[in-house]
Amino acid sequence: MNPIIVTGTDTDIGKTVFAAALTGALRAAYWKPVQSGLADGEDADTVERLTGITPLPSAYRLITPCSPHRAAEIDGVVIDDAALALPQMDGALVVEGAGGVLVPVRRNLLFADLFARWNAPVVLVARTGLGTINHSLLSIEALRTRGVPILGIAFVGDSEPDSETTIAEIGRVKRLGRLPMLDPLTLDALARAFTDHFDKADFR
Repeated sequence: MNPIIVTGTDTDIGKTVFAAALTGALRAAYWKPVQSGLADGEDADTVERLTGITPLPSAYRLITPCSPHRAAEIDGVVIDDAALALPQMDGALVVEGAGGVLVPVRRNLLFADLFARWNAPVVLVARTGLGTINHSLLSIEALRTRGVPILGIAFVGDSEPDSETTIAEIGRVKRLGRLPMLDPLTLDALARAFTDHFDKADFR
């Protein structure tokens, strides 16, 4: 099994779209261990629509649209370590976290801590807009402090060469590429964009 963890610097920055692009490019399995806010739709549904690949079922599907730790408390769900073990399978696996790297899974477990347990390479997804340097470098520091291996950083949005280069240089991480905003966002358009802007060999 070759798992790759996809996490972000914040919520609503294009992390799920990038995870879908990577899943499609690698013809990988996709797993989102904890999904909250079911009324707004599931990230797994977006990935399936943009890849044609049926995702693995989430370990926890929480109704309340907020941080997983609080959603679980409100929904009366206890998040157990055993259910958060990486699925065992042949081939590639893309695992998507929730929000940023320090989002709590439980009050005593952050996603960054979970990534450290898994000891799998992480792709950090960052937007290119204002504020991304600070958010990205803080996220890189939080991952590195915990010994999480960072495969590189993937940007989403309009081209901002100086910000992208600054983050990669100061953070000492590989710039994997940048996914432009796509309209319409379709399976074919996303696959072409990934091929045009990323090297699949970086994810092997």
